[in-house]
Amino acid sequence: MKRSPLAVAGAAALALALGACNKGGASNAQVSSAPLKQIAAPQGDWTQVVSETPEGGFRMGNPAAPVKLVEYASLSCPFCAAFDRDGVPTLRDKYVKSGQVSWEYRPYMNHPTDPALTVLVRCQGPDAFFGLADQLYQSQTAWYGRVADAPPAQLNAIQNMPPMQRNQALVKLAGLDEFFRQRGMPQSKLDSCLTSQANLDKALEITNRGNKDGIGGTPGFLINGKAQAPDVADWKTLEPLLRSAVG
Repeated sequence: MKRSPLAVAGAAALALALGACNKGGASNAQVSSAPLKQIAAPQGDWTQVVSETPEGGFRMGNPAAPVKLVEYASLSCPFCAAFDRDGVPTLRDKYVKSGQVSWEYRPYMNHPTDPALTVLVRCQGPDAFFGLADQLYQSQTAWYGRVADAPPAQLNAIQNMPPMQRNQALVKLAGLDEFFRQRGMPQSKLDSCLTSQANLDKALEITNRGNKDGIGGTPGFLINGKAQAPDVADWKTLEPLLRSAVG
């Protein structure tokens, strides 16, 4: 994917190892049709069990699931949006609901809008995280398009701003300030989240962890701690591996 003319940055000395969006590869693997063994959820539905992990991600499902899926993804990446559309419904409703698989999402920054988005979705906490991510993916073409279509002079001016001001300017340019206000985040909280150095440092920490985990682009996946090949980047290529891990 062609990168935006804006540099990715979230803190004064931010230096991200940039990764591209990953496009999934071909897969002829067959997925077992055998029903998944069900592990009972304490409240009846594992998809309603969401918590923040020590690594900074948000995990949906059984914390003791035999198979632990970690997704590193950019909220601005179109292939991540495609995975959300094509894979997440089955991942959530079949695999996570069974209790056999937990799904942890770790925001990975590789687009200009990612630092601000990572901070804002994390500020809303575990209960809101997956719903916000899904809505951002559904509307991604519209809000990211506002940034991509902005006049070069405006983008250059934003690029030269200090990092926190840059993030605020990108949020406003994309119309994401209104997006978050409509979903219960007052402007005062929006501003405080975007101007918190601790929040930006945490976002960078998660991305750096992804680099150490072998993630070179998004979406990228770990199954039980093992990084999958870069071409495992869509549901068609991921599901056979996930189903095999479940057994």
